[in-house]
Amino acid sequence: MTTDNCNALAVAAQQRSHETRHRAIEALRDLDAAGEAVTFTSVARTAGVSRSWLYRQPDLCSEIDRLRTTGPATATIGAVPSAQRATTESQSRRLEATLDEIRRLKAENHQLREQVAKRFGQQRADGLT
Repeated sequence: MTTDNCNALAVAAQQRSHETRHRAIEALRDLDAAGEAVTFTSVARTAGVSRSWLYRQPDLCSEIDRLRTTGPATATIGAVPSAQRATTESQSRRLEATLDEIRRLKAENHQLREQVAKRFGQQRADGLT
């Protein structure tokens, strides 16, 4: 009779372990998809597991670390899920476009300053000031 109880307990423990792991994975996915900060505390709270249990799961631990470092700088409101974040190439293109715009605006600013200086010089020469 003890053997039957041991088998039943082992099966129950395995099932509980599987369900716990499933909840933790779902919590990771949900937090990331919602753009929320993915931390050991947030995953543990969402999944209903302990942080120490998460630290003992190497694959979950590395995924939390990955999402924590690439995630919303670190917990800004309205953050973008990792699947929708800009690539390095697109960020480089945006930076180049921004720098081009700054160069254009500086040139325009310089031209307008020269026009103003000429106009003031002309007014002074005409004795209007």
